[in-house]
Amino acid sequence: MSEPWPNLFAVKEFLEPSLRETIVAEMKTAPGSAATVYGSTVSGTVDDSARRTFRVRPSNETVALVTQKLLGLKETIEERFGVVLKECEEPQFLRYREGDFFVAHQDGNTGMLRLESEQRRISTVIFLNREAESPEPDAYGGGSLVFSDFFRARFRVTSEPGELLAFRSETTHEVTPVTHGERYSIACWYR
Repeated sequence: MSEPWPNLFAVKEFLEPSLRETIVAEMKTAPGSAATVYGSTVSGTVDDSARRTFRVRPSNETVALVTQKLLGLKETIEERFGVVLKECEEPQFLRYREGDFFVAHQDGNTGMLRLESEQRRISTVIFLNREAESPEPDAYGGGSLVFSDFFRARFRVTSEPGELLAFRSETTHEVTPVTHGERYSIACWYR
């Protein structure tokens, strides 16, 4: 029997509202740089035709707190997806501004690359703010997480702030261009 497509696992309120608001406030002022893409190099390169977003660097305490929460979910993720996982990577804190996007891609476990990122088994996204049709404070438009498959229609995720979404790293997904506001999220991968 095959898995449902897309095979998603959601945890509502993975980050409670006060913590989420604190993280977003920190992300608005934290230093950072253009996010990279992986391909032919181990360290990744900036390629704004494939990915345009800003990876911010919050405090070590914030990174450690989110990492610990993710590690606390590891056993549940293993059971849900029927995999054995060793660790999770350091989370990426991402800020997408108007026009930012990430083209359709897989995060790993495809056998196509000989890079460390290929060891990724389960991908996670933590949504920090809300998607809205029209401009609203602390919300964004566009910036949808969309899953696609060669044989299936596209599947757009409707997320809630604080929600964690997990899926197999070989699942093709993208972030559509942000049309207004700023999208805040955290991406991480279990190996």
